[in-house]
Amino acid sequence: GLTQRDREGYRTFPDGSRMVFYIHTTDYTGSGPVQLIIDDWAAVGVRAALKDQARTLFQAQQNGLDHDITVWSGESELMPLIGMGARNFVPNSLRSFYASAYGAWNMHGGLYGNPRALIPGAQEPPLGHPLRRAIEVHEMAIAETDPVEQRRIFQEVLEIAAENLWTISIATPPSQPVVVKRGLRNVPKVAIVGALPRTPANAGIETWWLEDPRESPGMRANLKREMIETLPNPGLRGTAAGTSVTAAAPPRDLTGGILRWLLTGIVVAGALLVSFRHPYVGRRLLIMVPTLLVISVITFTIIQMPPDNFLTSRIQELEMTGDEAAVQEVRNLQSLFHLDDHVIVRYFRWVGLPWFLSFDSSDAGLLQGNLGRSMETGRLVNEIVGDRILLTMAISLSTILFTWAFALPTGIYSAVRQYSIGDYVLTFIGFIGMCIPNFLLALVMIFLAREWFGIQVTGLFSEHYALQPEWTWGKFMNLLQHIWIPVVVLGVGGTAGMIRVMRGNLLDELRKPYVTTARAKGVRPLKLLLKYPVRMALNPFISGIGGIFPQLVSGGAIVAMVLALPTVGPLMLSALMTQDMYLAGSMLMVLSTLGVFGTLVSDLLLLWLDPRIRLEGGTK
Repeated sequence: GLTQRDREGYRTFPDGSRMVFYIHTTDYTGSGPVQLIIDDWAAVGVRAALKDQARTLFQAQQNGLDHDITVWSGESELMPLIGMGARNFVPNSLRSFYASAYGAWNMHGGLYGNPRALIPGAQEPPLGHPLRRAIEVHEMAIAETDPVEQRRIFQEVLEIAAENLWTISIATPPSQPVVVKRGLRNVPKVAIVGALPRTPANAGIETWWLEDPRESPGMRANLKREMIETLPNPGLRGTAAGTSVTAAAPPRDLTGGILRWLLTGIVVAGALLVSFRHPYVGRRLLIMVPTLLVISVITFTIIQMPPDNFLTSRIQELEMTGDEAAVQEVRNLQSLFHLDDHVIVRYFRWVGLPWFLSFDSSDAGLLQGNLGRSMETGRLVNEIVGDRILLTMAISLSTILFTWAFALPTGIYSAVRQYSIGDYVLTFIGFIGMCIPNFLLALVMIFLAREWFGIQVTGLFSEHYALQPEWTWGKFMNLLQHIWIPVVVLGVGGTAGMIRVMRGNLLDELRKPYVTTARAKGVRPLKLLLKYPVRMALNPFISGIGGIFPQLVSGGAIVAMVLALPTVGPLMLSALMTQDMYLAGSMLMVLSTLGVFGTLVSDLLLLWLDPRIRLEGGTK
């Protein structure tokens, strides 16, 4: 009876509203074949849209009954009990793959009138529904003690499942290779892989052991802490009121320290520079405060705009279980993230304004270097970021130095020797560098290093130092051995562009009358070149410092994923994909603060470099 259609030819509901079904997938299931379904449904006037999500957010929304249609992989055989939530046959993790509300009703004893079956999200299947009949027959099979009679009774469940197609298995999976860390002993060469056998638990993991005499004390302490803190419910990891976890010391708070140093540096620089009473510097310092304030308001508004995020999906998932532990966890999450407070109060807490009244560490916010907590794990963002911000800054600063070291002399040579063979060669190389994407260059370098030299160039550390939390001289030297690869990859495109900028600016300066006058007065060519035209041509380089760091972080996220770099970019991208908004928002504020601070540095360098700014900066 759905005969009405909209202007695009898609069917509508009887009330005239648009009919749209969302097909949810994740990186585990893939989204390629879904397009075939979308095209087939479109042919009969049914609109469907693909929604690819991060796996953690996918599962939280799936358990919270937020999915229209869920795509998941099977075990290559018919699953007759999916949708029933049946005990003893299908693990609880599979109960919500089909008819989740019916499965939740059955799991909580709805067939026997248990009041717990009336929890939110559970629904009683109608009388005469084939799934209800399958549930009843399944209970009869469980009560039967004779195996032969049990199989005969259960045959009806198989026939119901085959007739209604609760699940459709379209392929038999091939053998699945498994990568095992070097030094992990007693791992079987062949094992059964699948969700039902609980892989790898069926492979005797209690007998495995790791042989690595190079482990440092910090590495062992860090592994122990992670094992203790890894609980089934991430929202309860040390966040419940009155609970604590006794483990090794957490990683050092480098992120909060860096943020505090930046803010302190801005205040100290302002106090020192204002003492010189230079109007140009004073205006720049005054602009920074409202700029950061506006950025924080916009960032927090963006965090609050999505109606659904990881936290809301998690709370909805917990409310469906109905047990006391889940109810308590919901209360803990609401208290931890202050969900009952007004949005303005939450903004003040996020920024850290209440700390100035209470001086309590629990009220610390961005102004005190506290980036808040992750919605997904409940852990402090400072702990999650760890050394990532330090490594990101090291890569960014090294990339800037690499870019300048090659772009400045190359651009000067190309301008002075205009239309020479060297100019043409450098121009061609510059165009190639500008055209090749950074991630493609990273893939080429990985391939060449493996094929020609037999080495692995991904990551910033060797295998041993990658797991070592503490910094030693050996770890620092190991970083220097690996950091040049991402620096070259990220710097090639910027170097090629700056060569063109430097060449063009210098050519403009060399044609100005003051250069001709200086030559006529006998100024040596090298002194003339470096003291005046090159100095003036450097302005675009200096003025671009403020935007280089955020650009390298945001633009280098793909490169970081290709090269497996432990930097901020992949972490922020993952937070956006899982809708972990507080983690993503805090990282955006860190990058914005660094960008504003970099702009101040570039303004001060321009003030020192260009006398025109010093002479005209104080005039109206």
